[in-house]
Amino acid sequence: MRRTAADRFRHLFNRSFLLHRHRHHHHNHNHPPFPASSSLSSRSPFSPYRFFFSTPFSSMASDSPFPVTAQNINPKVLKCEYAVRGEVVTLAQNLQKDLLANPGSHPFDEILYCNIGNPQSLGQPPITFFREVLALTDHPAILDKSETQGLFSADAIERAWKIVEQIPGRATGAYSHSQGVKGLRDTIAAGIEERDGFPANPDDIFMTDGASPAVHNMMQLLIRSENDAILCPIPQYPLYSASIALHGGFLVPYYLNEASGWGLEIPELKKQLDAAKSKGINVRALVVINPGNPTGQVLSEENQRHIVDFAKQEGLVLLADEVYQENVYVPEKKFHSFKKVARSMGYGEKDITLVSFQSVSKGYHGECGKRGGYMEVTGFSAEVREQIYKVASVNLCSNISGQILASLVMSPPKVGDESYESFMAERGNILASLARRAKTLEDAFNKLEGVTCNKAEGAMYLFPQIRLSQKAIKAAGEAKTAPDNFYCKRLLNATGVVVVPGSGFGQVPGTWHFRCTILPQEEKIPAIVSRLTEFHKKFMDEFRD
Repeated sequence: MRRTAADRFRHLFNRSFLLHRHRHHHHNHNHPPFPASSSLSSRSPFSPYRFFFSTPFSSMASDSPFPVTAQNINPKVLKCEYAVRGEVVTLAQNLQKDLLANPGSHPFDEILYCNIGNPQSLGQPPITFFREVLALTDHPAILDKSETQGLFSADAIERAWKIVEQIPGRATGAYSHSQGVKGLRDTIAAGIEERDGFPANPDDIFMTDGASPAVHNMMQLLIRSENDAILCPIPQYPLYSASIALHGGFLVPYYLNEASGWGLEIPELKKQLDAAKSKGINVRALVVINPGNPTGQVLSEENQRHIVDFAKQEGLVLLADEVYQENVYVPEKKFHSFKKVARSMGYGEKDITLVSFQSVSKGYHGECGKRGGYMEVTGFSAEVREQIYKVASVNLCSNISGQILASLVMSPPKVGDESYESFMAERGNILASLARRAKTLEDAFNKLEGVTCNKAEGAMYLFPQIRLSQKAIKAAGEAKTAPDNFYCKRLLNATGVVVVPGSGFGQVPGTWHFRCTILPQEEKIPAIVSRLTEFHKKFMDEFRD
């Protein structure tokens, strides 16, 4: 007899929960070995306060007039969550509407969105050279006009001509090859080669609408059933837990060591992998986010070598999220791609399977809305590559503007180009400002009672830990929400500042955090610090044990 969707969902949850109850009790940091991302256990790195657990199936199975209900949709959709645009952000959007309709109705006059890495929405200007090339390629008819010479730089015009000639039919409104325009992939491969000092093949490049679809593509390829798992850092970017849930897999967490600046430790990887294997879980891949999101650490090259060796020895696909590669703020650290590290160790195509993700949304460019990115796929057999291409072809192609931007990001103006000096000035000003903002916020967080915050070595975020009183934790329980979510909602309602609770990213059970971007414009940072400091003092006094 066929089971209903609800029955299948109960089975999926019960299996996940029962697996989670098998504990491995010998762990240096007292971290659970592999909690299910959907577990109700108090030892899960994720918040136990979840919509589909708090809603009984009986109430979901109401006499709805609609043919599609919460009871009969795909249970994987119910399981999927994405905290970066979750409850706190929804509340913020409602507050913003109220501010417009009723000015002066709240103790603040604007909402300050520190929840998401969306630089241009917070006032970061686009890079002039990139936008000039985009404008010219989108309307190539003006390339021949004399007025264009006075409005656009010579190298932008030259680059636009080159790109237009590479696009079939010279039409940015037409479909491209499913992997992306060949000439643009050639440019990206050359940029990777220049960055790493090792060859790159344009046929390894699959261009996507931002890095997120590339991650989904890999999860779709690797996860065959709920018994397949992906090793993910905790804290993690919620794209990974969401994508694993949507594709019916299992998230095996490895914990970054907050005490050592969010260090990634090989013994922790090994322990969590062995614990998963002992329960019959088939771990397929290892996700590494470098620079880290939400944690902001930049891995050392030596650490990366150990990670590469671990993935190779364990037969894991290494999924390298490198979208913040341009965002490094400390002089003692430098970004090294995992492909460069693997090749420098003498590992070639047949030695390690590696997928690297890059995006136009981050870095100094912050072109989130243009939806450009790619994955570089290496170490797969020819027949598996055919399957990756087949799935890419189902989506026809990624958008052409995003493809063009990805090629520009990997091949910006060079010394001697007309735009070079202005480009370097724009880039340098943005990155220097981000570094100053990161330091200001880090210092402010560390001055708050019960708050500790590691340095943001890179990326766009800080992830401070907040030690909440039992009184505050009890109040959160009475409000049926996670303690860090309780804090973030109270912060929003008092100040208009939007941050994301750590429970959406995963954290060591019993600890509480929130993620705050460093992206609001520099002149607004003092106001954020002032509002946050005043709120935090009142909150701590109100809930003092």
